[in-house]
Amino acid sequence: MIIKLDFITKEAMMVLRPIRDAGVLVALVGTLVALAAPAAVVAQVDEAALVAAPAAEWLTYGRDYAETHYSPLNQITAANVARLGVAWSWDIPKRGARLEATPIVHDGVIYATGPFSFVFALDARTGEEIWHWDPGIPSGSEGGPSFCCGAVNRGVAMHGDKVFVGLLDGRLVALNRHTGAIEWSVQTTPMGLDYSITGAPRVVKGNVIIGNGGAEYGVRGYVTAYDAETGDQAWRFHLVPGNPADGFENDAMRMAAETWTGEWWVVGGGGTAWDGFAYDPVLDLLYIGTGNGSPWSRDERSPGGGDNLFLSSIVAVRGETGEYVWHYQTTPGDDWDYTAVQPIMLLDLTIQGRQRAVLVQAPKNGFFYVLDRITGEFISAQGYADALTWATGVDQETGRPIEVPEARYGQTGQGVYISPGPTGAHNWRPMSWNPTTGLVYLPAQNTNSYYERATVNYQRGQWNTGTGRGGANRPARPEIPGPRTMLLGWDPITNTEVWRAESTGGNGGTMSTAGNLVFRGSGAQLIAHDARTGQELWSADVGNGTGTPVTYEIEGRQYVTILSGSNPPKVWTFALP
Repeated sequence: MIIKLDFITKEAMMVLRPIRDAGVLVALVGTLVALAAPAAVVAQVDEAALVAAPAAEWLTYGRDYAETHYSPLNQITAANVARLGVAWSWDIPKRGARLEATPIVHDGVIYATGPFSFVFALDARTGEEIWHWDPGIPSGSEGGPSFCCGAVNRGVAMHGDKVFVGLLDGRLVALNRHTGAIEWSVQTTPMGLDYSITGAPRVVKGNVIIGNGGAEYGVRGYVTAYDAETGDQAWRFHLVPGNPADGFENDAMRMAAETWTGEWWVVGGGGTAWDGFAYDPVLDLLYIGTGNGSPWSRDERSPGGGDNLFLSSIVAVRGETGEYVWHYQTTPGDDWDYTAVQPIMLLDLTIQGRQRAVLVQAPKNGFFYVLDRITGEFISAQGYADALTWATGVDQETGRPIEVPEARYGQTGQGVYISPGPTGAHNWRPMSWNPTTGLVYLPAQNTNSYYERATVNYQRGQWNTGTGRGGANRPARPEIPGPRTMLLGWDPITNTEVWRAESTGGNGGTMSTAGNLVFRGSGAQLIAHDARTGQELWSADVGNGTGTPVTYEIEGRQYVTILSGSNPPKVWTFALP
């Protein structure tokens, strides 16, 4: 494995030479940035801030490149959080979808998104509106784009004086962060096809990274990098192979095609990257979580079987070039919509006495994965859901799931209830990390669903899953064990549950802080838990349907902000008296 450190100076290499374990490199990122040549620091000033994010700000979706959703702020603590009160709120003028955005905060301003890709900027101290931008995207009934699961958007990215947002209609737009004026706009998806964008962009190596969704409608997933200053395309990496008659874009696609059969490209293949990304700036590796097959049923899209790369996988590519490096597939030959696009997190852990640079993820399929992020080596996987019936575990030698035979409904010809269902044991809601407790905070759920094979008659603009509902012959739904939703305090070293807090409503995302707190959305509430024990310490009613909280500091005062509610949707901000 070659580790590219192009930006590191001679002085920095002197620091690196004594290091034998590549996992330790990540701990040196702050040092490397400080030692880098001045020109490199100037060129990457925003990205250097993402490596060692200023404590007072929240500069990207996961707060930093590692996507930890952890803040070192500690003014609000387990001892005083009960005194938290509303500092201000702001009504989002756009309605029509639930709120899934994680705000970003920079230089005293909050930037976030609402339904239908609506973007706004607020004074982070007072909640006063600075600007908003409505792209005017119509609903599906009014001729707007097709999209799977609501006209949602998970947020924006920032680089220099620009704010970037992906739109439901497939555009990537750069806005002036001071005025909201359009700086540039590019159509990232083919016009007339059923692609959409709901995820937050990321900025890597001066490029804006964006994926897309639409696998249910029959599309071929890919990730694209665009120059942050101009909008020019820098690179594109397809996530499943296309028609072999057209040739393959690279060796990775040629390799992936060997794991498919039939004419999979007719219905796209799927694999769309609609959410999870993380980036290691020392390794220059961008980690991409990929989506489900199109159609869902493997026997419809790939009738001869096969793993169908890179569906339901984590794929590592070079951040600068998009060149393939390695992959790990969480669900080979996905048959159940078990995407691996769920949030990805980069941690440095000591496992069995060895310092490891790892990647962790809790994808839909119900297993919590720990991988070596340098090589993609499988380290461990354990079930985190109570309802988990499609597989009995993950083989420690091969890293492959130990499937239950009846789960392959296309092969057996028999419909079956499987846990989890297509909404997964964990979906888009961000988990978070606390380096003091050593725990990951995972918003999990127990679900099941009925799967039965159905012939696909591909139609544009409609779902093409290759599954049926069973009609009158469908058996009674089995009881789901455990709570429907819950927050888990999870130890990634032992890969075990430490504590759980059961919920009464749907999950939102989570955030952890140095104040020994983990905040999360649940139902209509923003809740603060003791990060060590899971004990609920405080809650506030913020309206049903919560996004993901963030925290920041202005003039010595710490604030906590979350988007929530629907009538009207609001930005809620809390602080101590």
